Amino acid sequence: MNSINLKARAKINLALDIINKRPDGYHEVRMIMQTINLFDKIYIKKINKPSIIIDTNIPYIPKNKNNLMHKAATLLMEQYGISSGVYINLHKVIPVSAGLAGGSSDAAVTLIGLNKLFNLNLSYKELMAIGVQIGADIPYCIMRGTALAEGIGEQLTPLSPMPKCYVLIAKPDINVSTAQVYSMVDIDAFEKRPNVEAMIQGIEEQDLTKITNHMGNVLETVTIKKYPVINQIKEKMLEKGAIASMMSGSGPTVFGIFRDKKKAQKALYDFKLDNIGKNIFLTTIFNRKERG
Repeated sequence: MNSINLKARAKINLALDIINKRPDGYHEVRMIMQTINLFDKIYIKKINKPSIIIDTNIPYIPKNKNNLMHKAATLLMEQYGISSGVYINLHKVIPVSAGLAGGSSDAAVTLIGLNKLFNLNLSYKELMAIGVQIGADIPYCIMRGTALAEGIGEQLTPLSPMPKCYVLIAKPDINVSTAQVYSMVDIDAFEKRPNVEAMIQGIEEQDLTKITNHMGNVLETVTIKKYPVINQIKEKMLEKGAIASMMSGSGPTVFGIFRDKKKAQKALYDFKLDNIGKNIFLTTIFNRKERG
């Protein structure tokens, strides 16, 4: 095998709680993560030249060592003594700096792709141990599906698959710095936290109502205060028939969970018509048993 095509899928946070801040500056979190069927396309090819060449359809994405894919490829190739090089073409669809782990997913898929191309036969657990050295979300983006994430996000427990639903994604025309949002967090000021245990029970029971009733993201207390448009989009989602709506990650992307496909399609049409959000997508959840 000399080349491979892969899909790097986005994630949403069904729950995001912060437990405490560690002495090293990182925050201990408790999150329920879910992969969705919104993805970047990645093509990786072996080349004779000992270098990592990245090409992309988005001009402002770095193509050097500042790119997470480049970091992932460098770390893996150095660790396993790979002397040849790779060409990586990224067709970006997941919005950048959106709280959807697009960059982390691209890096995760780079590790998966190189593992296959160079016949390293590394397990997902081994790839996840490499990935966490680059970013806390990368192990989850390797695992995918429905999972409880703890620690700084790298301690993962697979959960039962999320029940079928439709997910409307809307990102306003702003970018948010994850590091800046976390730096502004006041844990003692949280008035409402997600009920993670109740959500896990709802997932096990395949009860979408129980899951959505207990959703929550404590980072909304920071990001919405700075960008009120996020709350406006949440309210619009609920007006259009979403059974729940929440900001993903540190934002600014908002998602709405829909039980009914027709309502979700109508909401997508209305959001586009009203020009609410710069990037708008209607998608579904992705579970580990699905291929691709």
